[in-house]
Amino acid sequence: MSAASRAPQRSNRAPQSSHRATSAPRVRRRAALAAGAAAAALLVTACGSGGTSGGGGNTNFVTGTDGISTVAEGKRVAAPDLSGETLEGKRLDVADYRGKVVVLNVWGSWCNPCRAEAKHFAKVAGDYADKDVQFVGINTRDGSTTPALAFEKDFGIPYPSLYDPTGKLMLRFEKGTLNPQAVPSTLVLDREGKVAARSLAALDEERLRKMLEPVVAEK
Repeated sequence: MSAASRAPQRSNRAPQSSHRATSAPRVRRRAALAAGAAAAALLVTACGSGGTSGGGGNTNFVTGTDGISTVAEGKRVAAPDLSGETLEGKRLDVADYRGKVVVLNVWGSWCNPCRAEAKHFAKVAGDYADKDVQFVGINTRDGSTTPALAFEKDFGIPYPSLYDPTGKLMLRFEKGTLNPQAVPSTLVLDREGKVAARSLAALDEERLRKMLEPVVAEK
């Protein structure tokens, strides 16, 4: 066979080789996209399930589009023992506030979202001081009380905070309940000391009032 007759055959084989070289990355990209879509769907299912997020079984809470999770009266779980020393070295037991609505805010002086929400908590705490509502902070991951006390002074925080540098108080909440899983986290306890609502994100004044007011209105 002459060189001229062999040339077209070589030309025909080259595109096939190129096609195989380019199709392999496309297959890998498709597989990666499919895996990413599956992971995203799984996350949406876990985060949007409301009644099952946070642990197995029927956890009874529902998370709204605003990120605030709530539990109906009669289905709430009592908060665990939350007692210890405050940043000022005084003894505090959250159970002593039974009969009042309690707002628990988990925060750290190192936490930028905590700093962003602090002025709103100071304002709402002052507005509800004469309405049988008690705010209590839980300061965590601060290596000493010095930066935490400076934080309270800077933002005019009018309520006490338990000092919990290792997060042991957060670990006392039962798995699958409305437990504080992030910093900041905010919980609202009803007058019986049961967890009625939770947010795992920083709150502004409007959202904090929206979270608190329904529990205050309960009789």
